[in-house]
Amino acid sequence: MSDDSNSRAPSRRQFLTGAAAAGAGAVAATAAKAAAPDPLITEVQDWASGLGEGVDATPYGLPIQYESDVVRRNVEWLTADTISSINFTPIHALDGTITPQGCAFERHHSGAIELRKEDYRLMINGLVDTPLVFTYADLERFPRENRVYFCECAANSGMEWAGAQLNGAQFTHGMIHNMEYSGVPLRTLLEEAGVSPAGKWVYVEGADASSNGRSIPLEKAMDDVLVAFKANGEALRKEHGYPVRLVVPGWEGNLWVKWLRRVEVMDRPVESREETSKYTDTLANGTSRKWTWEMDAKSVVTSPSPQSPIKHGKGPLVITGLAWSGRGAITGVDVSLDGGKTWQQARLAAPGAGKALTRFYLDITWDGAEMLLQSRARDSTGYVQPTKAQLRAVRGLNSIYHNNAIQTWWVKANGEAENVEVS
Repeated sequence: MSDDSNSRAPSRRQFLTGAAAAGAGAVAATAAKAAAPDPLITEVQDWASGLGEGVDATPYGLPIQYESDVVRRNVEWLTADTISSINFTPIHALDGTITPQGCAFERHHSGAIELRKEDYRLMINGLVDTPLVFTYADLERFPRENRVYFCECAANSGMEWAGAQLNGAQFTHGMIHNMEYSGVPLRTLLEEAGVSPAGKWVYVEGADASSNGRSIPLEKAMDDVLVAFKANGEALRKEHGYPVRLVVPGWEGNLWVKWLRRVEVMDRPVESREETSKYTDTLANGTSRKWTWEMDAKSVVTSPSPQSPIKHGKGPLVITGLAWSGRGAITGVDVSLDGGKTWQQARLAAPGAGKALTRFYLDITWDGAEMLLQSRARDSTGYVQPTKAQLRAVRGLNSIYHNNAIQTWWVKANGEAENVEVS
C-alpha cells in the first residue's frame, strides 16, 4: 500500500495555480474563457431580472428540472414484466451516504400496492403467550428508534459473475439504498406477546399478493430488527412498503418484508420458495447453500464510472465511491489506479457506521493516462473484499447472489469509462 492520500491531495492554491498555468485540454479552455469578459459575470441574467416562484408553488418539493436524469432505471431484459422486477438506484449521481426515497431502488414480487394506515394490521401469532394484532396507531404508541442502515438485494452485482455485463455503477451495484429508518424494535412487540421457550424462529410475511415470506432466527429478531414506518423522516413511499415494513440490518434485502402483516413465532424455519429455490447460492459442484443472510463487505467507485465520465481533462480529480458491510462497520477503503497492482488508502468522509454506507474519496492529480480503477473495502471483522478470482475459487460460476467481488472501471484518456474485468 502506498502513501496516505492526504499527502497527495492538491491544495486549493495548487488547483488555482495549475488552472492558470495549464496549456492544453479542458482546464486550458476554462482559463482561456476567463481571459475574456464572461457574460455570466458581466451581464444581468434572466434569473436576476424578475421574480421567482412563491413558497407554495410546489407544496412537496421535487428536484429541479436540471437534475431530471438522476432517476431509478431498470434493465428491461432482466425480467419479463415490471410487476415482478427491480430497478436501480442512481448511485453514480449521488454523494454523501443517505439515499433520497425517490431514488431508492425498488424490488417487487407482485407490484407496489396501496394500503391505507387505517386498514393496516400486524398480527403476531404462533408460539407466543398471547397472540396480538396491532393497528398502525398502536405501533406509533411504542417507544421508537432511529437508525441508518443499508438495504441491498442479494442479487446486486449478480449479472457480473461470469464477466463484465452492465456498463454503469447504477446497474452493477445500484440494488442498494441507505436510509434513516424510524420504527419500533421487533423485540418490543415480541416481548409484548410473550415468546414461548419453544420459539426459535419467526416467519415474516407481507400483505401483497405474492405473500413474500422469510424465516429469521429468533436471535436476530430479538437483536436489531425494526418494524419501520418512516424513512428519512417521512412516511415510507408506496414502493418501499407503506405504511410498515421490516428492517433487517446487514441482511439481504429479501428479508426486509414490505407491507408487513404477520410475524409467526415457530420452532423451525418454513423453508419457503424464497429461501430454497431462490436466494440460495449454487456452488461449482452443483450443491446450493442456504441461510447466507449477511451481506459481506463490498465497495464500488461511483465516479468516475461509465455514467459519470471525466469531462474536465487533466488536473485535480476527485475519485469517490461507497463501501458497506453487513457484518459491521467499514474501517478502510483502498483504491487502485492500475487494476490492483498498487493501492492507495482512500479518505473516509466519516468513520464507518455499523451496517450503513460509508462514503470514500481519493483526491488525485490526473495526468490524462488510462486507469483501471478499483476499490477494496475492509470491515471491522478484519474481512477484506475479494477479487473475482478469489470468489470464484470458492463459489464457482453458477451463483447469482452475494457477489461482493472487486469492480473495475477502465477510464480512457478521453475520460470515458467502461466496465471491464480484471480478475
